[in-house]
Amino acid sequence: MLNLGQEKQLTKLLAIGLFVISVSVSTAGLTDPVNVPKLLLLAVFSCASLGLVLSTRLRFLGNGLVLFVGFFLLFALISVVRSSSPLTQNLYGAYGRNNGLIAYFFLSMLIVVTSQLARQESHKKILKALLYVGYVNLAYCLWVILFGDFIPWNNPYGNILGTFGNPNFIGAFLGIFFGVQLSFGLSKDSSRNFKISLLFLLPLTLFEIVDSQAIQGRVLAALSVAIIFFFYLKSRFSRAILIAYSVIAASLGGLALAGAFQRGPLTEIIYKTSVSLRGQYWLAAWNTGESNPISGVGMDAFGDWYRRARDVRAIELPGVNTVVNTAHNVPLDMFAFGGWPLFICYLTLMAISLRSAIRIARNMKGYDAVGVGLITAWVCYQTQSIISINQIGLAIWGWALSGCLIGYDRYLAHAENKEEKSTSSAMKKLVKTQSIDAKETLYVGAFGLLGLLVALPPLSADISLRTAQVSRDAAKLEATMYSSYFNPLNSQKFALNIQAFEGSGLFELSHKYALKGVEWNPEAYELWRTLYLIKNSTQEERDLAVLNMKRLDPLNPDVTSTQ
Repeated sequence: MLNLGQEKQLTKLLAIGLFVISVSVSTAGLTDPVNVPKLLLLAVFSCASLGLVLSTRLRFLGNGLVLFVGFFLLFALISVVRSSSPLTQNLYGAYGRNNGLIAYFFLSMLIVVTSQLARQESHKKILKALLYVGYVNLAYCLWVILFGDFIPWNNPYGNILGTFGNPNFIGAFLGIFFGVQLSFGLSKDSSRNFKISLLFLLPLTLFEIVDSQAIQGRVLAALSVAIIFFFYLKSRFSRAILIAYSVIAASLGGLALAGAFQRGPLTEIIYKTSVSLRGQYWLAAWNTGESNPISGVGMDAFGDWYRRARDVRAIELPGVNTVVNTAHNVPLDMFAFGGWPLFICYLTLMAISLRSAIRIARNMKGYDAVGVGLITAWVCYQTQSIISINQIGLAIWGWALSGCLIGYDRYLAHAENKEEKSTSSAMKKLVKTQSIDAKETLYVGAFGLLGLLVALPPLSADISLRTAQVSRDAAKLEATMYSSYFNPLNSQKFALNIQAFEGSGLFELSHKYALKGVEWNPEAYELWRTLYLIKNSTQEERDLAVLNMKRLDPLNPDVTSTQ
């Protein structure tokens, strides 16, 4: 068991890390201001936290959670080895997503280290970190609404983006944030000033959710209210009242779900065209997994398969040239990435957390704001994960909260047996040491540095690309096309640079890298299309490009269309 000082240091490291990852964006010198910096910070903080845990309790490696995390990573690695997509894409993920093996390795570390937290105060601090992220985003989004955006990034949506880079992501986070605020607001232990502040903060959160125009934000806010009031009523009223409330809440939930599928009175409030589009994305991901059931198509490689796996109805809606590189459903992403083994392992990890959430609900004495906050935030994250993307800024909370539920379940079990609150020898051992020693500090630093080195290549490559773009120097731009450890290639880089060369009249260079692009990733439809369209391609090369475009997009009636 971690001693008190070690757990305090681990909690502090995790809370700071989760906060910094969530709020970090950088438009200076990067083409991707959101995902690349978040991946790097995730690597540093998750590895540093793992280093602290490993330095103190190697025995935890034998528990069931770690076993399933190991299987999850093993099957993810197998999918990488067997994938026909490029290795760097499998490792670092598709451009703008970064959901490759590296990201899931670090997310897996989060669930492991947060599950080691054994004190109520530790879990409370994790939830407070989420609140602080919410406060930063509330202030930033309010400024944007009132005065305009001071972050100079490209915003094609016209809505608030928060520090997540997308209206849907900030809407979803604000829905989770709303629930955590409310869970603490109903606690008798919360200060009077905090409760008064909620009279302003809760309406402001709802206002910004509506302004984001993200349906998932509204759904998660409503779901939060339903869950929190369930526990509040459970702590104060009879079973009959609780049952009546549950029936009413379930009925309203059913109407909301029907509305999402264009049925019932809530259709105008809930339904968006994107729901129908997501249905096609889900079907394509399912088809991808079914076609590759043993090891999937590779980590974050669904984009290379979407066109060939989509249903014929997708040609009309969302359209023949509308493509995605994610299923907009995290479990189905797992199925497409790694087939049945990875899919089952992911669901098992989430089922372990769900079991802990159920046990927390059963063992809770009275209204426990921390337990209610953890359950509410976790359920809301899982709900949005079935209709959205595994964006790193949100994903860290899903995986960290999954581990927290496991740790808090253990805390309540100990408290129920009077182990947590007694003066037993176990408690004395817990409080014996108040600080981490030199060995633990060394582990934290070494593992943090290792995480930095592992996740630095995408950031380094993105900086080089942006620097070359700004310089308008063809030689510098060409230098970004030479692969190295700190300059991994991706399909987007090929496409952007080939277009830049072609647009500048450097036809030999565009032709050279168009050929290199399809050699690097023969599964990328857009690279074959680029080879077909550029000026210096021979007829033989265009014919080969057409054959491959038809292979990769068999339902497209005219792969040669320039529209």
